[in-house]
Formats: sequence, C-alpha cells, structure tokens
Amino acid sequence: MKIAIYTLGCKVNQYETQAIETELTLRGHALVPFEGPADAYIINTCTVTAVSDHKSRQAIRRCRKYNPAAVVGVCGCYAQTDPQAVAALGVDLVSGTAGRLPFLDDLERLAAARAAASSDGPEPLVTVGNIMSQRSFEELPAGGLAGRTRAMLKVEDGCVNFCSYCIIPYARGPVRSLPLADAAGQARRLAEEGYRELVLTGIEISSWGQDFRDGTSLIDLIEAICAAAPGCRVRLGSLEPRTITADFCRRAAALPNLCDHFHLSMQSGCDATLKRMNRKYDSARYYESVSLLREFFDRPGITTDLIVGFPGETEEEFEATLAFLRRCAFSAMHIFPYSRREGTPGAKMPGQVLRAVKEERARRARAVAEELRRLYLEEQVGRTLSVLFEEEKDGLWRGHAPNYTEVAVSGQGLHNVERPVRITGVSGERLTGEPV
Repeated sequence: MKIAIYTLGCKVNQYETQAIETELTLRGHALVPFEGPADAYIINTCTVTAVSDHKSRQAIRRCRKYNPAAVVGVCGCYAQTDPQAVAALGVDLVSGTAGRLPFLDDLERLAAARAAASSDGPEPLVTVGNIMSQRSFEELPAGGLAGRTRAMLKVEDGCVNFCSYCIIPYARGPVRSLPLADAAGQARRLAEEGYRELVLTGIEISSWGQDFRDGTSLIDLIEAICAAAPGCRVRLGSLEPRTITADFCRRAAALPNLCDHFHLSMQSGCDATLKRMNRKYDSARYYESVSLLREFFDRPGITTDLIVGFPGETEEEFEATLAFLRRCAFSAMHIFPYSRREGTPGAKMPGQVLRAVKEERARRARAVAEELRRLYLEEQVGRTLSVLFEEEKDGLWRGHAPNYTEVAVSGQGLHNVERPVRITGVSGERLTGEPV
C-alpha cells in the first residue's frame, strides 16, 4: 500500500512520524510524497495555537483532492483535543496522542475494506482515549530518516506544568518516562546504525523520571545515554530553568560527547508576566541557570523562546523583558506573538493585547535577538569548533558545532563526518571556517 504522511508541530511529532514511517516500512508499505496520489494518508496534527488547528484542517482537506477514494487517518494533538471536529472533516479514522501502533492496525484494516469495496466508511472510526489517565510510556520504533546524520530519541511524554497559555497538557496527559535502560539501549542501536548525533526530545524532558519516584532525574538519563553511545554527540531538547543546578552542570560538563547547547524555556523576562503565565520560576532563578551554564561551559549556546503580548503585558513589562534579553545574551531566540488559545486560562484573562501591538513588540524583540545573535557569532571567530557535516549546498559543506551554530567550509565528501574547524568569519546567519 502507498501511504503519504504530513506532520505539523514540534520535534516530538516529528519523532513520532519517523517511528510511524519505520513501522510502516517494516510492514511492507511504500512511503510516497504527500502532495500526490496515495492509497492512504496520515496527518499528524498540532494544536499548540489556533493557527496550528487551522493548518491541520487545511492538510486534512488537501489530501482528499489528491485521491478522494483514499483512507484518511488523523492523529496527534489536535485530534486528541477536538476529535469530533476532526471527524466532521470527512476522515476515516481519528486517533490521538497514544496508541500509535493500534492506529496503524486500524488504518490497514480500513484500507483493505475500502480496496475490497466492502465499506465506504460513512462513519469515521474515532479511537481517542482519555489521555489524562495514561500512565505508561508508549515505546515506538526508534530511528531517523535514511541519509541523515542526526536522529531523535523520544525519552518523555506529557506535561503537568499547566502554563496558562498552553493547551498541551490536555493533549499529552501526565508525565511518562522511557525507562533508563531502554533509552540507553535505543541510543546504542542508533549509534550502531551510523547516526553521529542524538537529540533527546519529549514534551517536557526536564520532568524525565518524575513518574518513577525513585530519585532518578534527567542528568542520570543523560549520563547513561552518553555512555551507551560514546561515538555520538548528544544534544538536549528544551529544558526548564529548574533543571540547571550546580550538580547538573558539574556532571554534564564531565561528559565529552554532550553538546554545549542549552535551550532554556523562558517566555518572558518580567516577573509579573511570568506569574500570570503560571511559570514556575522568576527572572532571578532563570538568570541563575544562565550564569551556572556559563560557569561550567566555555561560551555555550544558550537559546530560548519568548512570547510577547501576553494578556496584561504593559509597555513597562515588555521593556523589562527586552532588558532581560540583553542581560542573558542569548545566542538565538524563537519569538512568538501571544496566540489566544481557547481552553486555556489565558484565553479568558482580561487585558488582551491588540494584534498590532503584539506584532510591533515581536519586531522589537526580534531586533534585539538579531543583535545578540550577531554578537555571539562574532565571538566564535578565532575558535576551533568540532563540526558534524550534514549536507553540501552551493559548493560548501554545512554542519553544526556542538553549540548549534551552523558552519560552512570548502571540502569534499564530508557527509556525516565530524571535523575540527578553525572559525574565520561570519556570513549572514552562519560561521565560515577552515578544516584543521
């Protein structure tokens, strides 16, 4: 059977799609491009914002144009939070954020019935369960895409932070962790398959181990994975500031294959805004995390996310955030105007900020981010960085240093090769250099 897949959203969704692709290939199916004819289509949806819901609906409608007779299965966060809205779009199968392998079983069964003309599928099969009662981690086939240097390793699912702007805890349920021995085993297998970098991902990896209630924490997992795959670089996904303690940094800095790139979720640099967001830290605790990382690592890449225009954010609060950005001196940032998300406390808060104001603040924040990014890149000139090369483009080989800066060099046959590079300059958003 020819199956096409469309994925929206975060790295966890991307990982889960890769796992679905691996499983479908093992079952003998052929993967084909989404923008064309197929026997079945899978849309892995996102619901982090209202815009994400809209894009998910667009993708669902598009596949019917490519083959009206195909079986259409929808899974992911949007399907989990609003399965009836998805079913109303004329799909054949609706699943959520759990039970991915049974979802594929149902897809195969419906496709076989459609091919035998035994069912027109007038009523969609909805198999979405109560995600809030989910207690076990769903282990899926680990792997990456053929020809890639980097593979993702999902080690955690779920979140119980309940930030006032976020719908994801309702889409993903409570924290479930991949057992340490299983994670180490998957890392070892991926290294044996030839991947040179593993990205640890999850909905909220800082909470890894919380559900085991045995004292193990994320740093224990990181140490085990680094030991299991010593020939692989290990890169961390997004972290909460509470993760960064002196003990965490001391142990992390002792791991030679751990990348010195840390994405610390922030959202605002103003304490009053953070409190309305129901974040579990203030700016002082956040800055302590930044300072600790710079104490234990040499010029690490520290990146973050920022939401501007959250309900009640005044001009003074926004100015405080801009000042805090400069104080932290981030190497890169993702900046988002606040998106009102029905079903969250933030959607009902007074003081909703006008769209034009949110967009203007986003522009100002991006200007600061670009300034800080340029300063960080210029700081790399003269250093020698280890670069894992991924692709050749426009006559140059490109890859990433452990601090997640992109580096371009002249050379030949560097795919999936890690080489030390002396950084000689900055070109736009990337560094240039010479292999040593």
